[in-house]
Amino acid sequence: MSSILTNTSAMVALQTLKSVNSNLAETQNQISTGKRVSSAQDNSAIWAISKVMESDVEGFKAISEGLSLGSSTVAVARNASETVTDLLTQMKGKIVSAQEANVDRDKLQTDIVALRDQIESVVGAAQFNGLNLIDGSSTDAVDILSSLDRSTDGTVSDRSISVSRQDLSLTTTATSAVFGAVDVDDGSLATNGATVDDTAVTVADSANTVVTIESVSEGASYRIVLDDVQLSATGGGTAVGSRTFEYVAGTDDSAESVAQNLFGQINAYLGASTSSSDYSLAQSGAALTISNDSGASMDVTVKTSSGGTPGTSASGSGLGALNAIDVSTEVGAGQALSTIESLIQTSIDAAAAFGSAQSRIETQTDFVSQLTDSLKTGIGALVDADMEETSARLQALQVQQQLATQSLSIANQAPQSILSLFR
Repeated sequence: MSSILTNTSAMVALQTLKSVNSNLAETQNQISTGKRVSSAQDNSAIWAISKVMESDVEGFKAISEGLSLGSSTVAVARNASETVTDLLTQMKGKIVSAQEANVDRDKLQTDIVALRDQIESVVGAAQFNGLNLIDGSSTDAVDILSSLDRSTDGTVSDRSISVSRQDLSLTTTATSAVFGAVDVDDGSLATNGATVDDTAVTVADSANTVVTIESVSEGASYRIVLDDVQLSATGGGTAVGSRTFEYVAGTDDSAESVAQNLFGQINAYLGASTSSSDYSLAQSGAALTISNDSGASMDVTVKTSSGGTPGTSASGSGLGALNAIDVSTEVGAGQALSTIESLIQTSIDAAAAFGSAQSRIETQTDFVSQLTDSLKTGIGALVDADMEETSARLQALQVQQQLATQSLSIANQAPQSILSLFR
């Protein structure tokens, strides 16, 4: 049945054309935006997921910038620590030279003071954006934001890389040890197992003597004097000399630590001033064994006192013990060597700690960069349009639009055929 009131064919053609136009508009929107899901209307679930991931990407971009800042700060501290280590090593060379008897210790002390001032300058300048990790101004660790962790329930928590400060400052008050004024003969220092206080013990050629730290208390002072030592003279030949070594015990000292300190002083002196085959020194716990193979006898004198004042500990805060180094005296030159060894180790430990932290920060920086790229790829897979597919669909929809338009035109002309029946 044909009707001039209801054109069913035109209605069908019109709905088809509307559907084609709607699909064509959607395809054109994907082409113009490059996205398959550009708003919540397109796909609310995918859009919500993509927006959360995009916020994470922005967060990781900020984290990457913070890691770069942290890496630069730690790099400055590491470079400064390495420079301080080099300067301390140079200072050790001066101190070793001071162990010899025929050197100008005053000039060596001048060089040491200059190196100490340079170390202080390096420590003070080792800052990045106002943050100095080695000047001892604070003991609080520096936290560098390294990640944002999102749990399955959407909760976000932050993670940080903690960088410990290292104290290489020279601000700590340092004092030289003061040998005790009260003589004691309590067996705290023994030679060959017997207490022989302030009395020379002769060590013949090819013989040895054992000096033992028997007891330790705060302020206890220990002195070992080597006489008739066969020295290697400058320009060849030999000379005879003597050297005094002292140590004043502190509250944390033990018999072994006292022996270790005296060992360091004596060993440095013998190594710098005598032939390597003439004398040897060994430490076992609290005992020092001095062996003589010089071809001539030598004298060893030990003395103990009480009421002494310990000097600044080399293992104390920062590099303050540098202020107490004075090689202008015989005793000071001997004590300086054991002090400088501990200070060098302090600076080495600081440089190593900063190197480890910097390596971790750079590893995290690389990871964050790769993670950000992965998140961007994931977001693209969710919302980006497949441009090859979209282009093919556009051409197909344009053809469908033309056909639907033509179909609607034909359907609209159908009622005209009914007029011919009334002619």
